[in-house]
Amino acid sequence: MTQIDAGHGATQAEPKRHVHLQQVRYADLDPQHHVNNVRMLTYLEDARISFLHPGAPTDREQDFGALVVARQEADYVAPLLPRSEPVRVELWITEIRNTGFSLAYEVLDDTTVYLRARTVMVGFDVATQRPRRLSEAEHKFLAAHS
Repeated sequence: MTQIDAGHGATQAEPKRHVHLQQVRYADLDPQHHVNNVRMLTYLEDARISFLHPGAPTDREQDFGALVVARQEADYVAPLLPRSEPVRVELWITEIRNTGFSLAYEVLDDTTVYLRARTVMVGFDVATQRPRRLSEAEHKFLAAHS
């Protein structure tokens, strides 16, 4: 699994997409022989992690604090079947707020969109088990990718 930037076609009206290449594994398949719906959500999580934490902390100016998924919605557009080449999971920022942000995703290849999804992420204070405000560095990182 790797990540690349999808700088093609990104304009001010269209945010730059982060691209995560996801290998379809045999264990991801359900009895109908296509990628299980829950595994598709795992693909989104893998892409989100590769976007927010692309390398060792020394590779970045800042690292994100704790985040939790507050909302997730997914539209399964077409069945994703076993394949030897990775599928692309593209994500981009759609909204940034004081305590969280929203992401949109597409799982696709050159001919088919398999899934469209949205996730709302919220900053989380582990000690108090409550939402927290995003830091200035987190806002800056997200704004640079929106």
